[in-house]
Amino acid sequence: MPHGRKARRAEQLSRLSSPLEQAIGERDRNVIKMVEAAVRHGDVLLAFQPVVQAARPDRIAFHEGLIRVLDDTGRIIPAMEFIEQVEEMEVGRMLDCLAIEKGIKALVEEPSLRLSINMSARSIGYPRWMAALDRGLRQDDTVAERLILEVTETSAMNVPELVVAFMNEVQARGVSFALDDFGAGFTSFRYLKQFSFDLLKIDGQFIRGVARDADNQVLTQALIAIARQFDMFTVAECVERPEDAAWLTAQGIDCLQGYYYGAPTTMPPWRDVTNEAVSA
Repeated sequence: MPHGRKARRAEQLSRLSSPLEQAIGERDRNVIKMVEAAVRHGDVLLAFQPVVQAARPDRIAFHEGLIRVLDDTGRIIPAMEFIEQVEEMEVGRMLDCLAIEKGIKALVEEPSLRLSINMSARSIGYPRWMAALDRGLRQDDTVAERLILEVTETSAMNVPELVVAFMNEVQARGVSFALDDFGAGFTSFRYLKQFSFDLLKIDGQFIRGVARDADNQVLTQALIAIARQFDMFTVAECVERPEDAAWLTAQGIDCLQGYYYGAPTTMPPWRDVTNEAVSA
C-alpha cells in the first residue's frame, strides 16, 4: 500500500475510534465525579456477604465487607462499577479509609463478627488509612484476631516488597490476610512464598460453572494445591450453583462465597431487627 494511502487509512481509523474513546473517557469522568461526591457527602457504606464453611455450609466462617457508594438518586453502586477508575487516585485511598473505619466499627459493635475488608496495596503508608487501622486495633483487644485484610493479586504485585513488610508487621498484631482474586493476576511464586497470606481466594472466573467445565476444574485443582503447599485456607468466590458447590467441596475447598449462600446486604442479621435485608 502506498505511503499516502496508509496515512489516509490511519486517519480514517483514528476518526472512527475517536467517538468511542471520547465516550469511554466521558463515562470514566462521570464515574469519578460520582465517587468523589459520595465520599464528600458521606454516602459510602459496606455491604456484607457471608463466607461459609464448605464442610458445614450452615456455619459462617466470616463475612466480607464490600464497599458501596450511593449515587445522586440514592442507588447503591457496587465497587465493580467504579473501583478501576479510582484505584490510582486520591479518592481511592479515601474509599479504603472509609472501608477500614466502617469495618472496624462493625467489629466493635458485634463481638461475634469476623470480617474481611478490601484494601489496595497503594494504601500502605497512606497516613489516614494507617492511623485508622492502628486506632481500630487499639480500640478493642479482639479486633485484630477478627479482622482479615484482603489484597488483590494485581495490587499486591505492584509493590511486593512493601506488601511483605506491611504484612509481617500487622500479622504480628494478630490480623489475617487474604490474597483476593487469585488466578486473575500475575503473582510470582517467589513472592507468593514470601507473602505468607493466611487465605487464598480463587477468582470467580474459574468457579462459575466449574462442575461442567473440565478446563476450569484442572485450573481450580491446581490453585487449591498451591494453597495447600503454602498452608493457606482456600475460599472459592462466585459460587452460584449447588453442583459447583458440591464439586468444590469434593476437592477439599475450605470455604465458599457467592450468591448461592447469600447476596451482599447493607442490613446484615446482627443489625437487622426487622429481618428485612437490603441486597446490594
